[in-house]
Amino acid sequence: MSFHNTVAGKSGPAARSELTAALCGNPNVGKSTLFNALTGLRQHTGNWPGKTVAMAEGRFSTAGFRCTLVDLPGTYSLASRSPEEEVTREYICSRTADVIVVVCDATCLERNLTLVLQVLNVTPGVIVCLNLMDEASRKGIHIDSRALSEALDADVVCVTARNKRSLRPLLDAIDRIGDAGSERPRHAVRSPEEIEQTARALAASCIRQEEPEPFRTDLAVDRVLTGRRWGYPLMLLGLCAVLWLTIKGANAPSALLSKALFSLGDALYALFCRIGVSQLLRDALIFGVWRVLAWVISVMLPPMAIFFPLFTLLEDLGYLPRVAFNLDKPFRQCRACGKQALTMSMGLGCNSVGVTGCRIIDSPRERLLAILTNSLVPCNGRFPILISLLTVFFSSGSSLLTALLLTALLLVGILTTFAMTKLLSSTVLKGEPSSFTLELPPYRRPQIGQVIVRSVLDRTLFVLGRAAAVAAPAGLLLWMLSNICVGGESLLSGCAAYLDPAGRLLGMDGAILLAFLLGWPANETVIPILLMIYLSAGRLTDGTSDAMIGAILRANGWTWTTAGSVLLFTLMHWPCSTTVLTVYRETRSLKWTLLSILLPTGCGAAACLLFRAAVSIFCR
Repeated sequence: MSFHNTVAGKSGPAARSELTAALCGNPNVGKSTLFNALTGLRQHTGNWPGKTVAMAEGRFSTAGFRCTLVDLPGTYSLASRSPEEEVTREYICSRTADVIVVVCDATCLERNLTLVLQVLNVTPGVIVCLNLMDEASRKGIHIDSRALSEALDADVVCVTARNKRSLRPLLDAIDRIGDAGSERPRHAVRSPEEIEQTARALAASCIRQEEPEPFRTDLAVDRVLTGRRWGYPLMLLGLCAVLWLTIKGANAPSALLSKALFSLGDALYALFCRIGVSQLLRDALIFGVWRVLAWVISVMLPPMAIFFPLFTLLEDLGYLPRVAFNLDKPFRQCRACGKQALTMSMGLGCNSVGVTGCRIIDSPRERLLAILTNSLVPCNGRFPILISLLTVFFSSGSSLLTALLLTALLLVGILTTFAMTKLLSSTVLKGEPSSFTLELPPYRRPQIGQVIVRSVLDRTLFVLGRAAAVAAPAGLLLWMLSNICVGGESLLSGCAAYLDPAGRLLGMDGAILLAFLLGWPANETVIPILLMIYLSAGRLTDGTSDAMIGAILRANGWTWTTAGSVLLFTLMHWPCSTTVLTVYRETRSLKWTLLSILLPTGCGAAACLLFRAAVSIFCR
């Protein structure tokens, strides 16, 4: 990894030696923020527990050392329960690092001191880093760091990780431990019982609090946001607001981006003609690869550029742990873990990210429940289909009504998640729900600039790049299928006709079913594929406007009932190829990977059959 020096100090030739430092601490104490401040990297941060589920590594310099910095998964104790906590325990106990920086939340130090004492118990070279000192000061909390340092016989430094200028004491402490080398002090071994008494006594002697009013404010807000009366309505209202802002804000940029990209494609086609590129190659590249890629970018980029920053703001604010708290009871009634609410929220952005996030769930059984049901809530890639069909067939172009209907559809996905979790936990994954500690962090003012940069670079462009990587070859395949003819009919049209009986059974048609099948690499390509089939064209036209999409669909026999079936199947069908591969990497099991495909597909098919039956009964 490249060398990076983000904090003032000597570097390059002046650096004397190499050492390794590791960050450990409870979840949500600011380890990743401190890691980013020291190394200049963009390790994702968020105001909820369990964000770091693997080790990250970077480089930085002190006055005398070039340091490799390792960010360990968050843990409350060295008595490990989850695989990530076991990684942290084994790394610390192996004494691989020269320096262990135990990051603590200064606003609730007593709870953090247990881990501090445990780390001091097993390894030398420990620095106690009191983070969030600015929040502690606002809340009237005063910590006698010198007395704490003497009591622990270890360096204690006070920092605010978001302010790089406050990190100088930490760098100086790392230098002192690096200079001490083998002379670093060792600490007396304490029993678990002695550690718990000691932590309480240290907190009582070193912490003084003047005014508890800020805590009362947090509690008052929590009584509303997590209360029985307002908790769920406010959650749905917040989701609807985010969706409305996304829909309202993305319409115009999507149209402009589509026009620009298709115009650029036309210019490239003309250029290829002038330089003598063969017609077969230029048609394949422009009408196949480029136009599908242009469609995916124009329909994905504007909504993601709005949705992800809004979602990240909720993370930084500290609201998502409250969502998990609200949903803990229904998930426990399904014999699952309340942390599944967090992974389900991650899945709204990307299902593969949601599956990876399931590592924060300690119980293997409950982790499997979350993995298998994650695709029942649609990812950002399915939003363009849902929004387009709702706008054309149900909301008459009203952004607010579209947002309300989309919220209702997401609620259907959430309720189905509960139902399938309950079914699995009563059959193939029987068991009782385990207990866990869910920390409700303090509300924090979001860092708007960092939120925008992080959400655009780490989320929007990452997801867009992955979608583009599969959309480009998919576009070439689509062009080939639509231009290779057998008996006067293209392979694309022939496959659609073959699937027509199955599609009609579900209230759709063969073209729709084929579009979903060919859209397996990326859900964003479903509408482009469908238009190519309906138009019987070897090329994709610029059809990103809702009016044009609606005209083409209605001309091919679509009604509001067809749209309803497609909406339900879009909501629940097989996960994309990236998510399937992620499920296999996480489970290492073909059986569970196959079930992760069959479960949402079965739910989607059942929903379509029930919808078709209800329409035939009540709408004769």
